[in-house]
Amino acid sequence: LAEVKAVCRETGKRLFVCYSEFVQNEAAIFAKQVIDRGIIGKVAHIDIFAPHRLNAPSRPAWFVERERTGGVLTDIGSHQFQQFLEYAGTNSAVVTSARVENYFNKDYPGIDDFGDATLTADNGITGYVRIDWLSPSGIQTWGDGKVVILGEKGYIELRKNCNIGTPEKVTNTVFVCTDDGVFTESVSGKVGYPYFSALIKDSRCGTEDAMSVEQAFNAIELAITAQNMGMAK
Repeated sequence: LAEVKAVCRETGKRLFVCYSEFVQNEAAIFAKQVIDRGIIGKVAHIDIFAPHRLNAPSRPAWFVERERTGGVLTDIGSHQFQQFLEYAGTNSAVVTSARVENYFNKDYPGIDDFGDATLTADNGITGYVRIDWLSPSGIQTWGDGKVVILGEKGYIELRKNCNIGTPEKVTNTVFVCTDDGVFTESVSGKVGYPYFSALIKDSRCGTEDAMSVEQAFNAIELAITAQNMGMAK
């Protein structure tokens, strides 16, 4: 990370990262739009859950080498830390606690099958991130990703990849709960992925509308910090 930052400083080039769990998920993007419209008021706390299916025997050899993946909080976690910064409306936060474990995959000692962390943003918003490789094979997708954003006037819940218990696979389901009632909708095909058109503009014009370089770097740094903190315990 330090080397990449140094190259950016020396060359004036910028780093763009496709944090896909936000920029390629319409529910995640829609939630940001709801926050920006003030529907739930000021954000107080953010919970992010990112379970994944492991199926270790099908993975390439490097996948079970921590030296190459960076560990669960670095690998998957960077996406979640970026979401936290986005929903908190800031680029600065600290990791207040973190943990990584290999609970159930002792045959693969280079894997963390569980990790979690707590964060506090510089504006006081707190968050919790939980990541694991423990998704059961019986659900409709590789992971039942969820986000809950608590605000002063209500909360938003995202069911990103499935809505368990429904007979058909429903993705990008958003629940918005306020004093005015509950709004529920699947936003698949209704929001799009504005990151990529903004990225083209940024590349041509030197702007940072898609995502600031500071946020891209800080999400990675938070993930590395959390992983190292968790491994030190």
